Amino acid sequence: MKISINWLNDYIDLKNISVDEIVDKLTYAGLEVEEVDDQSKKFENIVVGYVNEVKKHPNADKLSLCKVNDGENEYSVVCGAPNVSAGQKVAFAKVGAVIPNGGMKLEKVKIRGEVSFGMICSERELGLGDNHEGIMVLDPSLKEGLSFAEAMEMNDTVLEIAITPNRADALSHIGIARELSALFDLQLKYPDVNLKESGKKSEELASVEIKNSNNCPRYIGKVVSNVEIKESPNWLKKRLKSIGLRPINNVVDVTNFVLYEVGQPLHAFDLDNLGGKKIIVRDAGKNTKFTTLDSKERNLQSNDLMICDTNKPVAIAGVMGGENSEVTSTTKNLLIESAYFNPSSIRKTSKNLGLSTDASYRFERGTDPKITKWAAIRAAQLIQTTAGGIIAKGEIDAYPKRITKKKVFLRYSRIEKILGYKINNSTVKKILTKLGFEIKSATKEKLTAMLPTYRHDIEREIDLIEEVARIYGYNKIPEVSKISVTLEEKVDHSALNDKVREFLNSLGFYEIITNSLLSEDIASRFGSAINLLNPQSKEMSHLRTSLIPGLLTSISNNIKVNEKDLQFFELGKVFEKVSAANINDFKDFTESEHLLLALTGNRIRNEWLEKDSPFDVYDLKGFVESFLAKILPGVIINLKSMNELESKFDNSFRIICENQNIGLGGNLKKEFCTLFDVDQDVYMIQVDLSVLKKINIPKKIFNELLKFPKVYRDVAFVLDVDITSDQVIHIIKEATTNLLHNIKLFDIFQSESLGKGKKSLAFQLEFFNSNRTLTEEEVEKDFRNAIKTVEKIFNAQLRGS
Repeated sequence: MKISINWLNDYIDLKNISVDEIVDKLTYAGLEVEEVDDQSKKFENIVVGYVNEVKKHPNADKLSLCKVNDGENEYSVVCGAPNVSAGQKVAFAKVGAVIPNGGMKLEKVKIRGEVSFGMICSERELGLGDNHEGIMVLDPSLKEGLSFAEAMEMNDTVLEIAITPNRADALSHIGIARELSALFDLQLKYPDVNLKESGKKSEELASVEIKNSNNCPRYIGKVVSNVEIKESPNWLKKRLKSIGLRPINNVVDVTNFVLYEVGQPLHAFDLDNLGGKKIIVRDAGKNTKFTTLDSKERNLQSNDLMICDTNKPVAIAGVMGGENSEVTSTTKNLLIESAYFNPSSIRKTSKNLGLSTDASYRFERGTDPKITKWAAIRAAQLIQTTAGGIIAKGEIDAYPKRITKKKVFLRYSRIEKILGYKINNSTVKKILTKLGFEIKSATKEKLTAMLPTYRHDIEREIDLIEEVARIYGYNKIPEVSKISVTLEEKVDHSALNDKVREFLNSLGFYEIITNSLLSEDIASRFGSAINLLNPQSKEMSHLRTSLIPGLLTSISNNIKVNEKDLQFFELGKVFEKVSAANINDFKDFTESEHLLLALTGNRIRNEWLEKDSPFDVYDLKGFVESFLAKILPGVIINLKSMNELESKFDNSFRIICENQNIGLGGNLKKEFCTLFDVDQDVYMIQVDLSVLKKINIPKKIFNELLKFPKVYRDVAFVLDVDITSDQVIHIIKEATTNLLHNIKLFDIFQSESLGKGKKSLAFQLEFFNSNRTLTEEEVEKDFRNAIKTVEKIFNAQLRGS
């Protein structure tokens, strides 16, 4: 944002403070000055000259030979302007001057045989306008030799300040003046506002109705009648030009002036073009189109806030006015709008339309609801000064949703603890008062401050401490010669993720990173999707509910370039709604970290000694078991088959650990692969790392080697095909004593010779005792109990019996 030093002097006396001091103080206080433009420098060596004599050039018909006096010396200057004549005061650029428009440096030159010691400049050459038909003739009362910048009051310095999004209060000259008053302990002066009101009340001439008070808590209307639209006076044009604005007419220029003076956007309506002389603030509704001041038709969303009259929309609230109610040369009666709009509403509308204006830039960051009335009165006063007219008595103040000041406590001891040094209590109070905070009460220990309504960024005690610190000066923080650091164990939250990456890389997997935003259709297929308030596109409108879509997209892209044998994994966050209701709190959605592994294509490529061998679900289980053994050493893990109707996978299974489900996988169903043009089998496992990280890993302890022999027994059962090995193992464990330590499934066999719907499961049972050698009788007893129990519960037969 551009800030004029001359303009600042209207509100704070900076005459005895250098520009460098101002720049340093503002930058250290968090308002970084990016550029300093000393406007007088571009007119260096350009002075007010007096044309003593003009005569025809002896060697050129269209050139003149002039004698120009700079108050000390007389110079011969060749000039081609048709309007140059003796007795004029002109803008005389001496040798060495750089012409503002074009950057040409003047030298002593010969033109058609005559020496020229400079140039008499036109408005265009000086960068002050488009007129280049003749020289710029100055006020005859100006003294020759006076610098041109001083003569034209163009000796201003303009600062380009980077205002952070949280500091909307600094988006004006008074806002910056307030900061400087605190930094330099100077008095802030607000402009005097003395209205000459007469005639009817504003409420008799117009009315305001707010139908959406959430997005428009306050709307001020001020009526000024019988104005004359014309060019603005020079003082107003100079103020606007100094910060790069183009003057338009006196009324529009006043609204722009107040915007940059106090930070409150205003809009002037032609009251005679408002249907029913009424303003209605409401939502746009469906299929609304509106032509803005830039003559472009805009398509509005139903919840965009509009300013309407009784017949039609007349402005997009907080963004831009409409052609149908703009101020023109024939306008006589005005309604000045000064309102406070909900920042999020204006931000959405501006984003949807792709339209950012000076007004929307401020509204979407948060303006001051308390300044709206003052700004409307100030604009009315300036309009009366520049355009004449009658100011109606009072204002229309629609304020259905009052905004109150917040209160924050500040402990002096807390300031010292946070900053590491003490600041006097009186200094703290002075700083806060200068910044506009109202001290409601104060003791030796603390104070209570009422927050100004223009400081939306202040919410807590720590925010007030930051305000005190930045104004007091970060450069005043004392140096600390020695710092004590406690040596304690640190928790590296990324250690497990790094370990996962390293191990999966060693197994031949490649890590991918995919977009966390999906379309509504895709995101909803994998969970309860959360929509973004301001999506960039329909394809990225919702947070991902699963890592599967991103991984399938990567597989699809690889297959399209004939890379079909793939091993991928991704670590990332997924998000889901807890219920179908809107999200109002952090409890309404879940955020968890997932790991997704995927296999597709061939495990072995066709070669002379072996044929293609595609990946299958057993490869996936093998990788999962290896992975979990590495990541969770010593933890008992079960891979349990599940009902495929409840899953996105065929041959699906769960990872169960400590009675918790930490993963789900299998052969991804064709319907999901088809969505992404994947026409080959994809085997995946999803692991919930948020749960996995909470599992306690037992500490490694030394176990003595077994001193006594183990006893092994093999057994095979013929059972129904729907009985799983896990079920049989569970029953064997319950039927035996603690002599049985391990059970291993070593064979599965199916054949018509076993009977219809039958299969054979063969197990190896391992018995031992760490303190003694087992007897044949006790092993046989346990072994027989296991066989009988399995036969009874599953109606099984001992194979080979």
